[in-house]
Amino acid sequence: MSSSPASDSSDTPLCSRHTTRRGTATLTAAVAAALAVVLAACEGAPAAMSTEPTIISASAPASVPDLVDHSAGLVAPAAVHTAAGADLAQARAVVHTAQLLYTFWNTGDTTFLDQAVAPGFQDNTLQPGRPQGPTGPSAASATFRTAVPDLTCQLADLYVTGDTFTARLVFQGHFTGTHNDIQGRGQTINFNAIDIQHVDAGARIIEDWHLEDNLAFLQQAGLVTISGST
Repeated sequence: MSSSPASDSSDTPLCSRHTTRRGTATLTAAVAAALAVVLAACEGAPAAMSTEPTIISASAPASVPDLVDHSAGLVAPAAVHTAAGADLAQARAVVHTAQLLYTFWNTGDTTFLDQAVAPGFQDNTLQPGRPQGPTGPSAASATFRTAVPDLTCQLADLYVTGDTFTARLVFQGHFTGTHNDIQGRGQTINFNAIDIQHVDAGARIIEDWHLEDNLAFLQQAGLVTISGST
């Protein structure tokens, strides 16, 4: 996630390219699942096979594999969603990368960002004036923390699909700093964001797409008003 109070744009060609590749992977998984059902039926075993996603949370049963790194200081997702039959080793590596990235957003510590993103990282929804590459998220975080020094990032939901993860985030804090030379008065900040992150074979992030509810932030901070709003 690369958050700052401005609008985002998308990169359609890149999205299309990755959609094609992931569509092939989905078809392969479906064929493998169908074959397993046929073999089970031939052997006289029950043919029922779950196609529901696996959801891992604090209340998940012990039989569900734990993909989360519980090391002290790392942000932990409230829930992890994976496709049935997912490669657990790959999923665990991707979850760890997500935890590193959002620990950076939760703390502002770029040590975590450096571990999460690859040197050739590209922001596909780069905002005007922000540097491309790994320095972009760092610059965005510093700008936001100038306005909201106590900014926190909650990883509310994490969806892992092969070499991609999607995150639902909740950012909270208080506008006690400054934004565009406007001094905050301690207004409560609470807004949402969605990230889509693509990782390489080493589970480091190579590109992303992101969308933040910047209008909510601006309204909560008292920086904009909308006619007719209460």
